[in-house]
Amino acid sequence: MRPYILAETNWKALKEETIELAVLPWGATEAHNYHLPYGTDVFEADAIAAASGKIAWEAGAKVMILPTIPFGVNTGQADIYLDINLNPSTQLAILKDIVAVLHRQGIPKLLILNSHGGNDFKTMLREIGLQYPDMFFSTCNWFQAMDKTQYFDEMGDHADEMETSLIQHLHPNLVLPLEEAGEGKEKKTKITGIREGWAWSERKWSLVTDDTGIGNPKFSTPDKGERFLKDVSQKLGQLLVEIAATDIQNRYE
Repeated sequence: MRPYILAETNWKALKEETIELAVLPWGATEAHNYHLPYGTDVFEADAIAAASGKIAWEAGAKVMILPTIPFGVNTGQADIYLDINLNPSTQLAILKDIVAVLHRQGIPKLLILNSHGGNDFKTMLREIGLQYPDMFFSTCNWFQAMDKTQYFDEMGDHADEMETSLIQHLHPNLVLPLEEAGEGKEKKTKITGIREGWAWSERKWSLVTDDTGIGNPKFSTPDKGERFLKDVSQKLGQLLVEIAATDIQNRYE
């Protein structure tokens, strides 16, 4: 039993415990090129949340890792077989229910550990924050926490070298041989402002990529995944320690 993992701990251990920070990992269920499982984002969220939670707990932070929510916003992938979509409004409803529980039970802080690029919780937390001004809400994207060029040769953002290396390390039995993977080539938009990054439109996945991947996975190795997992978990563990220790009413300098 890991005492910082809610799904594993028990009422005997928790009934006298005081939790300062709840961590909600949020993933997605979607195709990841030909070679990675649909649960890639969930497996990554589980592993990174657990590893960072261990670091924080052993440093004395009273954190609790909630079960990972396995479905995310996949509106741009509506025609990709069995990609499961939660609309943002559905996510907001789920969040409101979870926050109501935390508030009622005196847990003052929530961090959403996001594991899927299609999820965006900022506006939701702004809205919820107005309802619970005595709580602290935050979100982070673990996949943006590190300089990936220090770990990987090819950059991408979906079923790429980073994700492939992580799953090769975490669940090698679920990864097909790399010669079966697609190249992960991304077609670029013709609209200048979007291409330059100051305008935005949702990517239509089946028009952007032929194999559902974005980023070449061919140079992936489990050793790269292990090294990245260790370092990103250490960085996130420190984030959990800082949030847990922060005085909500005195958090600026």
